[in-house]
Amino acid sequence: MAGSIPAHINSIAIPIVENQTAEFGMSESVTENLLLKFNEENILRVTDEDQATSILRGTITRVSDAPYTFTKEEAVTEYRFTVHMKVEWYDVREDKNLLEKNFSGWGAYGLSGDISSDAIDNDGDGLIDSEDDDEFGDPREFATTVAVTKIAEDVLNEIMTSW
Repeated sequence: MAGSIPAHINSIAIPIVENQTAEFGMSESVTENLLLKFNEENILRVTDEDQATSILRGTITRVSDAPYTFTKEEAVTEYRFTVHMKVEWYDVREDKNLLEKNFSGWGAYGLSGDISSDAIDNDGDGLIDSEDDDEFGDPREFATTVAVTKIAEDVLNEIMTSW
């Protein structure tokens, strides 16, 4: 796929993501994560829309917060917070979309109130509790952060594989 991005694409604008859900703060969180990932990788210069050769637009279409695992007595032991987002990557000069795709990301959390001792791999990295130095804080907030970080990583990877 090398060379499939037009040569004139050397920058990207990432305007605030639209949120079509009632989940407070999602637009800002997803947008911040996208900006962070693109700035970290530095594959395209992040700039304002009026100077960009491409624009990445996102719309959060749905969030779900549903039971994920149960005990044999059918009591909920773990919830999964999932964010669904539509992304369009637009070529300004050619006036066409380079990418149109739906992404989703999730994070898990339990009911214990303390994710550092809930015996759940909250961020899906294969480590739990004391083995995982980044599992701390409010369970649902942490799951939300994990979900939006995963989406940002997936969007960046999708664009990088087009390179």
